[in-house]
Amino acid sequence: MSLKMNPLYRLQYEKAQNGHVLLFPEGMVKLSESAAEILLQVDGERTETDIKSALRDKFPDAPEDMEQDIDEFLSHAKEKNWVLDE
Repeated sequence: MSLKMNPLYRLQYEKAQNGHVLLFPEGMVKLSESAAEILLQVDGERTETDIKSALRDKFPDAPEDMEQDIDEFLSHAKEKNWVLDE
């Protein structure tokens, strides 16, 4: 099942925040670099497995448990309704 961003949220880089943020009608969430890297992979076509593979390719020296961290973050993002299963 592919993942897509909830249309109520917009991911963008904010120079003033010196990083990526998630904008929504009620406010904004400043993201860590790793959270932003994960959400940048969410395009409506990639599955969780695709995202983990792409990030492993991009960061081959990342710790062995990177995939578990991605799973945990995506679970949190789904709970917050930032990301939707399509």
